[in-house]
Amino acid sequence: MKHGPFALSALRHMLLGIGAVLMLAPFALMISISLKAPGDVFSPTFSLLPSTWNAVENYTAAFTRQPLARYLFNGIFVGICIFAAQALIAVPCAYAFAKLRWRGRETTFALVLLGLLIPPQVTAIPLYILLWKLGLLDTYGAIILPSTISVFGIFLMRQFFRAVPDDLLHAARLDGLSEFAIVWRIMLPTAIPALVSFGILSFVWNWNEFFWPLIVVQSQHLATPPLGVVFFANAESGTNYNLLMAAAVVVNAPLVIAFLFAQRWFIDGVTMTSVK
Repeated sequence: MKHGPFALSALRHMLLGIGAVLMLAPFALMISISLKAPGDVFSPTFSLLPSTWNAVENYTAAFTRQPLARYLFNGIFVGICIFAAQALIAVPCAYAFAKLRWRGRETTFALVLLGLLIPPQVTAIPLYILLWKLGLLDTYGAIILPSTISVFGIFLMRQFFRAVPDDLLHAARLDGLSEFAIVWRIMLPTAIPALVSFGILSFVWNWNEFFWPLIVVQSQHLATPPLGVVFFANAESGTNYNLLMAAAVVVNAPLVIAFLFAQRWFIDGVTMTSVK
């Protein structure tokens, strides 16, 4: 019985270790292939380290064979625009659901949460027709506009705002601040951790989005990173997997860097929003 807690802890760490290996193995293989020469990729004997290092050639070709830098710019531009619009809408909506008292608030919030249950593929055709009618297909607007409202963002910010003391808001109202001023001058600065958490999640989701840009974008210069990587696959001359993996490494690198840079705020924001 004395070894029970130790055995349980060892089992838990073993399971977590196995899960970590399974999740990291594809990334390790991706990096390995991106460093190899074409002949090593199809070698009958598997080796994680390349016998011939071809990293400089692969990554140089990844940027020269296709406009990879343009794809990265598109991903950053689209991600920033979408998050800015989502935050502009989510913050006041979350404040209204968390701190204001009005008839039908709980029912309306329940209806908003129903949006989490609707897959984006369900609304793809109506949105496509709407954008076609507006003449926005094959533009940045076609990629950005359907994602400007985030139900998850409203829910996350509402959970954070519920933890803000009501006395702080009463004091602000006594000082003559309007509800609009309270949202942007008091609530928003206190919600920076939650906003950073939402920003990271929003950026990752929209950076990795493949389905919607594939539908509304025809021009190669508007392609987002996941869609741009597809252009490295050539049905006629065959796929250069070493270049494809080099492009995939470059596409995933900004997400890793962004998370490592803001991981403290991300963890704080997720922890604080789960209090209530």
